[in-house]
Amino acid sequence: MIDVERVSSYLLRLQASITGALQDIDGKARFALDEWQRPAGGGGRSMVIRDGAVFEQGGVNYSEVFGDNLPASATAHRAELAGRQFRAMGVSLVMHPDNPYVPTSHANVRFFVAEKTGEEPIWWFGGGFDLTPYYGFQEDCKHWHQVAKQACDPYGAERYNEYKKWCDDYFYLKHRNEPRGIGGLFFDDLNEPDFETAFAFMRSIGDHYLPAYTPIVERHKNDGTLFGLQSGGRTESILMSLPPVVNWRYNYQPPADSAEAELTDYYLKARDWLTQDG
Repeated sequence: MIDVERVSSYLLRLQASITGALQDIDGKARFALDEWQRPAGGGGRSMVIRDGAVFEQGGVNYSEVFGDNLPASATAHRAELAGRQFRAMGVSLVMHPDNPYVPTSHANVRFFVAEKTGEEPIWWFGGGFDLTPYYGFQEDCKHWHQVAKQACDPYGAERYNEYKKWCDDYFYLKHRNEPRGIGGLFFDDLNEPDFETAFAFMRSIGDHYLPAYTPIVERHKNDGTLFGLQSGGRTESILMSLPPVVNWRYNYQPPADSAEAELTDYYLKARDWLTQDG
């Protein structure tokens, strides 16, 4: 039996635990809460941190939206969703460090259900997490993927390999001919074998984000030099992932054999990080 309120309660607890842990690691800045409402139905809690001792900017959002009809873009390829009431909820985060030796992290877990009187509900879970380093470290890559595999292992021997590849493919930047980082996990449309198992798997992904990320942050936060929508999507929630200062240098080429060159030549490649040689 689908229990939407349990999913919502879990997601709110997850947001609180993640923001609490990351705020403790930062030690200076605190997450500011912005509660918002969606005119078409629903709302959320955006929690944003900036100008911290560790994090330049980051956000951990909880959103829960609903409505009587999905937008045309959502039903164009899934005609079975047309004419159904929907409810969608999730936690989504992006953390940008000030120190380039600490990687940026992304994570998301979500649930969607569409219902119509007299018919079975259509529902699924999705989510994942991935890591974008600026300087590469083998131990970080192996740790990140070891924890990702631990999150998946209780739910099938092939789960990790399948969702790692999905992540590598989904976040591949075609215009740069490279992945967004060292990957992680990505899954969507998960509704098998039943609600309880799929919900447990989603919780496992959410609960493994902090064990995957915080040891890496702690390891490097004192290293180096600190560098001083058709459905009515909310601009502030979407753009929270944008660093406060962004620049681009034309035709930049890192020096040969430098750490910057190693990042693109070695680390920004889809590979099996769990093997001994990375």
